[in-house]
This record gives sequence, structure tokens and C-alpha cells, in this order.
Amino acid sequence: MKLFIQIPCLNEEQTLPMVLETIPKEIPGIDEIHILVIDDGSTDRTVEVAREHGVRHFVRHRRNMGLARSFHDGIEYALSHGADIVVNTDGDNQYPQEMIGELVQPVIRGEAEIVVADRQTHTIEHFSPFKKAMQRFGSWVVNQAAGTDLPDAASGFRAYSKYSLIRLNIVTRFSYCMETIIQAGNKRLAITSIPVRTNPKTRESRLFKNIWQHMRESGLAILRAYFMYKPYVFFATLGVLFAVAGAVPFIRYLVLVWMQAPGSYVQSLLLGVLLFVGALLSFAMGAIADLTRITRSLQEDSLELDKLDRYGHTRNWVTLPAKPEHDTTAA
Repeated sequence: MKLFIQIPCLNEEQTLPMVLETIPKEIPGIDEIHILVIDDGSTDRTVEVAREHGVRHFVRHRRNMGLARSFHDGIEYALSHGADIVVNTDGDNQYPQEMIGELVQPVIRGEAEIVVADRQTHTIEHFSPFKKAMQRFGSWVVNQAAGTDLPDAASGFRAYSKYSLIRLNIVTRFSYCMETIIQAGNKRLAITSIPVRTNPKTRESRLFKNIWQHMRESGLAILRAYFMYKPYVFFATLGVLFAVAGAVPFIRYLVLVWMQAPGSYVQSLLLGVLLFVGALLSFAMGAIADLTRITRSLQEDSLELDKLDRYGHTRNWVTLPAKPEHDTTAA
């Protein structure tokens, strides 16, 4: 079994040696361990430092393209070089590389297709109380959208099986973390987590300028992924709200007519009609969005077959031996 450990990097010459020196050389159940550095437009000696530490696999971007694209390109490289499992870690040494062996074991044993490291964010000293609360809330939202039960959905320290990577498709340009969990949950991939302790902070995040940007971009990624798989839930909810709101002025109109109250009630009637039209449009858009979801699902099936042709079948595809012609064994 071949393991690729990919490390997205942007100017990590100071911290990359610590990452590379703590990656296990041997892991039970793994025959080959390969390290892949994705250089996302670094202007320092990141690549030279990696080569000095024996790294032979590289994906290089001429300019910074972001974490999601780096993850995507790294996965394409790893799969094209025969990876059975891919572990994603970071170049800033925030994750304990010593735990990679534990991280891949559920995949090796066939218990899970994706393993997410739980950073136990409530124990991280440099996280403010507000950030800890937002991490918990974000994980709760992702779990609701994906039907999972992960304590740390934002963690980027993960192990993916080849089968899961063939089935997943990265759409967002910000961060793949939330999107892949929602996709995996809705595609019924087995996901689990293991607890880890993070290393001391080495630098500020380069993915976002502040927590508000992170919350905004993560929220948009979650909504986009959710709408991809359950658009009818959103539009049906919107349609029901419009319908209930539209019923109120209609009821008011009928009550006033029954009581023969003086004055004109046309305003209530018009408002009710407008709200009911909004409800009908919402239900219609929900039907169209659901048809679009079905079309996208069929296209993803075609893309999966294309990936299988390119990267080969996975262990999830099993061919049973043919039954002998003269087999007299009782059923």
C-alpha cells in the first residue's frame, strides 16, 4: 500500500524542516511512504529546503493559487503516481506528524474512507474563547449539513483513501475542509476522527487576514456545498415561509369582510397575492434546482468513471471468483 503525505507550502522555509523531520519513516500496513510538497508560489527557499531533506515529489505554482487549488493539484499528482492513501498536513508544523501512523489506521483496516484529526480546539491556548466557540459552532453547522458527527470539521490534518478522493470534487477556491466533509457525508462515505494535540503556534495564518474573513469565507463554502446537495430544502423552506406570511393578510381580509368593517381591504388582498406568488416561485425554483442536482449527480458519476480509468480501481471494487461449473455445494 502506497501512502503520499502532501504538504501545501507558501514560504515555509523556517518551519518545513520541523515538519519533514517528524514524518514517520515506517508505518504498519504501509509499504511505501512518499512526501509531496505543493509549492503555492513561494518566494523563499521552501523548495530548496525540501530537496535538502530528501523530498523528490513537487507540484509548483508560478503564483499563489490558494489552499483549495493546492489540495486539488496535490491529490491529482498523488493519484497519478499510484497513491492508495493521501494524508494532508500543513507546512507550518501546527499538526503532529508523529500521529500520521495512527491517522491512517482506520483507512488501512477498512473502517473509514476519511479520517479527520480532532485538534481538541478547547485545549489550544492561543485560541481565544470567541474563536473556540466559533470552531464548535462551525463544526455543528457542517455536521448538520453533512449528517456527520465530527468534533473538529475545520481540521486540515486528514487521511483520505483513494476511493474517497475519486468520489470527491473540489469546487471552492478558499478552503477544501468544510466542502469535502459535506460532500463526503452526502455521498455516504465513512468518516471518523481521532484526537490529536497540536504543536505550539509558529506564525499567523496565511489563509485569511482575520477571523471575520475566515467566518465569511467558510460560511459561503458551507452554504454552497449544502445547496449543491439539498437545494430543495432551502427553497421549500422559503416557499413555506412565503405561504404562511401570505395567509395572514388573506385571513385579515376575510375577517374584515365578514365583520363588514368600513374601509378598503384591497391592500391586504394584494399583499397576500404577492406573497403567494413568491411561494409558488420558490417551489418552482426548488424543483428546477433539484433537477439540476440530479444532472450534476449523473455528471459526477461519469467523472468518477473517468477517474477510475485514469487512476485504476480501488479496493472497494471487488470481483468475486466465478463459481465452478460442476460445483455441487449446497446453497
